[in-house]
Amino acid sequence: MDCADPVRLAEFYAALLGGRVVPDPDDPDWVEVHGFEGTPLACQRVDGYQPPEWPGQRRPQQLHLDFDVDDLDAEEKRALGLGATVLERTDRLRPDADWRVYADPAGHPFCLCLH
Repeated sequence: MDCADPVRLAEFYAALLGGRVVPDPDDPDWVEVHGFEGTPLACQRVDGYQPPEWPGQRRPQQLHLDFDVDDLDAEEKRALGLGATVLERTDRLRPDADWRVYADPAGHPFCLCLH
């Protein structure tokens, strides 16, 4: 994922997902998050990085992650405490919505979805 601060973004996702930050000893601009099923999540520094816009007018999303959770309110509180920001409280717009949209510290949108 492109960003201005790969360590900060990797730390956010490691805390959110329960992984660990693994810097590349040969490249300070490349940091991975390991410790959960699937391919490592990689964060790389990009000069002049501009975060995507929600819902994607001039700069599209580039990436959108969904995470299943058992308790939306508790996980929202945890995500916000880790540095996420609310982009859209879909549950306030639609009573039947079971997801909420956030931005990570680099501005990439992600959703917490009721499992």
